[in-house]
Amino acid sequence: MSTRTPSVAIQQLPRSGIRVVYDEASKYPDCIRLEVGEPSFPTPSHIKDAASEAMAANFTRYTPNAGIADLREALVDKLQQRNGIVAKPDDVIVTNGAVASLYTSLAALVDPGDEILISDPSWPNYFQMTKLLQANAVYYPLRLANDLVPTADDIEAQITSRTRVLILNTPGNPSGAMIPEARLREILDVARRHDLWVVSDEVYDEIYFDRPPVSLQPLDTDGRVLSVFSFSKTYAMTGWRVGYLVGSPEIVPHILRAQEPTTSCVNSIAQKAAIAAIRGDQACVAEMRNAYAGRCALVTGILDDHGISYSKPTGAFYTMIDISRAGMSDLEFVSRMITERRVAIVPGSAFGPGSGNFVRISLAASDDDLKVGISRVAEAINEWGSDRAVAS
Repeated sequence: MSTRTPSVAIQQLPRSGIRVVYDEASKYPDCIRLEVGEPSFPTPSHIKDAASEAMAANFTRYTPNAGIADLREALVDKLQQRNGIVAKPDDVIVTNGAVASLYTSLAALVDPGDEILISDPSWPNYFQMTKLLQANAVYYPLRLANDLVPTADDIEAQITSRTRVLILNTPGNPSGAMIPEARLREILDVARRHDLWVVSDEVYDEIYFDRPPVSLQPLDTDGRVLSVFSFSKTYAMTGWRVGYLVGSPEIVPHILRAQEPTTSCVNSIAQKAAIAAIRGDQACVAEMRNAYAGRCALVTGILDDHGISYSKPTGAFYTMIDISRAGMSDLEFVSRMITERRVAIVPGSAFGPGSGNFVRISLAASDDDLKVGISRVAEAINEWGSDRAVAS
């Protein structure tokens, strides 16, 4: 066996805190699972039927690196109709989930030592990707007083001469927050002043509880925004691994060059299923969105009844709950919730170094699991906080 060690980037790469909790909770069959953003719905039948038809027709070979023409054309229509983004098929790349869109975009935009601005809290994979690319993650804060919506001032305060990319996520994971148009315009002005690329993660664009989110790219006047989307959450297609990105013709070909050696192309059958998802009846999307809205109301109602502070979700299917009253670290709280209350949630510190007073709850679980699980979380915050107060 070789005595050489793995790369420094891999050795320093942390595991996702979400997966750590997932593994631990799996030891307890009776544990209520509120840690993973996995839709509780099956993939709609017409999408599965399209995949079966593709297999029957032997559509099982390599496809173009950027995706099959029919799917890219369908995505162009979707982007214009639902996101207000005007694009051509050559401006779109179909990827192995939004994860590949994000990674290849960053690979095309940064060199080792460059800085990438990431929100705190944020999806852990942004940090992991940054480490793999040997770039430096710089966090900008999201504040509970602002319902975890970023401000232009907080972002600008973190910019240095090494900053190359700003990542935005709306609707947000883990916050459940949507960035309003006026705030997006302020942030985009900051990006222009400092000549930053902006990667806009909009994978939850069809999951909202009041009004649809605003896409950033239509506000962009100089081609600095790359927008990333996914089929995973919208159509309950997490295992199909189909995402896509859209950007200016100046940068998209370079991102495609990064896709060729990393993933070659997306599963051919899944691409046919994705066409059916985009072109087919969208009633399934509305039904799932309405269900998530109902679950959001259920969860926030329970938290309100127990006097627990949280970020008010307006999209996606998450909320961050303030556990500071419990008087313990987020890691201890999560561990005790699994072993003593049989509820799996994610520690806030998994999403950023300044988020240890929070835990994240996924609203994608069933109504029954949410009702029982959130009640146990709220009761634990109050009970354990009272126990510590008495002990002191």
